[in-house]
Amino acid sequence: MRYVTFSDEPTITPDEFFMNEALKEAKLALEADEVPIGAVVVCRGKIIGRGHNLTERLNDVTAHAEMQAFTAAANFLGGKYLKDCTLYVSVEPCVMCAGASYWTQISRIVFGAYDPHRGFMRVNQRITHPKTEIVGGIKENECSMMVKEFFLRKRNKT
Repeated sequence: MRYVTFSDEPTITPDEFFMNEALKEAKLALEADEVPIGAVVVCRGKIIGRGHNLTERLNDVTAHAEMQAFTAAANFLGGKYLKDCTLYVSVEPCVMCAGASYWTQISRIVFGAYDPHRGFMRVNQRITHPKTEIVGGIKENECSMMVKEFFLRKRNKT
């Protein structure tokens, strides 16, 4: 992989670049008073699906960021399989979203913040596709702070 740098600007990896895009989606969720989680699906260096939490707006517990991004990407590709694609999501997917990723056959999942309470990695069995590469902790502090601050504000309102 080649990285391009310009003078004294810091180098950013592709994973960091696309996690920034997932964070943009998370900010859209935050602005709508949704849990601030965002996701993008990337294929051959191009974003083909975007999503953020819409569970409150749609009154749908399954309207997670990952599900929105999977649907958008599948529509873009014209098929349900997301082979050779990467999901970037600001928080570790839940069991439902990881299970959905199994059926998409997505090649990689890259997430920001770990979720020790609801994240799929707490389950003691593999629920993602066996060929799916998992990478966690990309821009972890920024991703986790957005969610922590959201819930802190919610608690202080009551």
